[in-house]
Amino acid sequence: MAASYVLLLLAALLALASSPSMARDPGALQDLCVADNTSNVFVNGFVCKDPKLVQAEDFFFSGLDQPRNTTNKVGSNVTLLNANRIPGLNTLGISMARVDYAPFGLNPPHIHPRATEIQTVLEGSLYVGFVTSNPDNRLVTKVLRKGDVFVFPQGLIHFQFNYGTNKAVALSGLSSQNPGVITIANSVFGSKPAISDDILAKALGVDKKIDLKLHAAPYMAASYVLLLLAALLALASSPSMARDPGALQDLCVADNTSNVFVNGFVCKDPKLVQAEDFFFSGLDQPRNTTNKVGSNVTLLNANRIPGLNTLGISMARVDYAPFGLNPPHIHPRATEIQTVLEGSLYVGFVTSNPDNRLVTKVLRKGDVFVFPQGLIHFQFNYGTNKAVALSGLSSQNPGLITIANSVFGSKPAISDDILAKALGVDKKIVDRIQAHF
Repeated sequence: MAASYVLLLLAALLALASSPSMARDPGALQDLCVADNTSNVFVNGFVCKDPKLVQAEDFFFSGLDQPRNTTNKVGSNVTLLNANRIPGLNTLGISMARVDYAPFGLNPPHIHPRATEIQTVLEGSLYVGFVTSNPDNRLVTKVLRKGDVFVFPQGLIHFQFNYGTNKAVALSGLSSQNPGVITIANSVFGSKPAISDDILAKALGVDKKIDLKLHAAPYMAASYVLLLLAALLALASSPSMARDPGALQDLCVADNTSNVFVNGFVCKDPKLVQAEDFFFSGLDQPRNTTNKVGSNVTLLNANRIPGLNTLGISMARVDYAPFGLNPPHIHPRATEIQTVLEGSLYVGFVTSNPDNRLVTKVLRKGDVFVFPQGLIHFQFNYGTNKAVALSGLSSQNPGLITIANSVFGSKPAISDDILAKALGVDKKIVDRIQAHF
């Protein structure tokens, strides 16, 4: 529609958000539980801040576009935005990370005990991989270039290595507000007190002298990095490293050929799983925004990346034309955490009844904002240049309810008498809006 109708529609939708008919399902205890970092009460996560004191700043972080210092022994630097850094993430099941890699920099083999990671390369190239659990201990690897996407399943040892002579940068979404990290080298060779070298020598099948060398340098020079990588992959094959039996299986790659209906997808035969099942290429490519709202969402869910099945996360690129709008919508099954890669956006969400509070923020390159699960939210490119954003979503299938399409474009149409009464406007206005859908 023309710009005049966009503003009319936006006003109508925000009015609709204030209607009693839009109350959230009572199964959701509350919209927000912003972390109160000043509380001395211990809970699983954080105590909630008084909702009356919640501000847009609680959902905001600035500066994720800035390069980080990689002058350390492994040549990488992870900037994790979890509920400690963005209090509004508390209870919302997602976080985000920027990873900077120096030439030949390594994000060493590690585990996220509470999260699956989906990563896209913004700059440079990476050699990445993960190892499945016992008894297979299969190494799944892939070379990623700018715009490629890869999934690291929860609880599995994984790594990223910049094999090139130029720096690399990647952005990850993680399916927990506090994914945790267990760097294998630090945990195994740098524990306090140290694990007995007799135990490690036996586990690794090496001489104790080599093990002692590793104890002496848990953050070792580059010459030891490759040795450690080989040792760790050997360790992954040891029965002592089996995953918690509470995890039913490492992977459940979606079998899109099955006719069986389940919640999600039937699993592909594990013997047929390939690196391609966790991979997508081309997320760096601009999308076509020549449509009525001037935006284009590229969603990478379990339909596009079968390896995401059961892993509780997905990713999206959103392109915005000048004055483009990602119209007010809901993700019924996911919280969204978004960072701006290019341009500027005016964003916001509306809390549920009875407050129906609009929380807004202007985002620029490198800024990050959180849209809580189930709340109406939008992004608007108010500038004369295009904008691009990247989002992580806390579901393999977040779902999408575009309010305008659902309310004014349902089939069959909702009675204009009902909508006119709900919106408090004349039926002619409702008919005029419905004609656009």
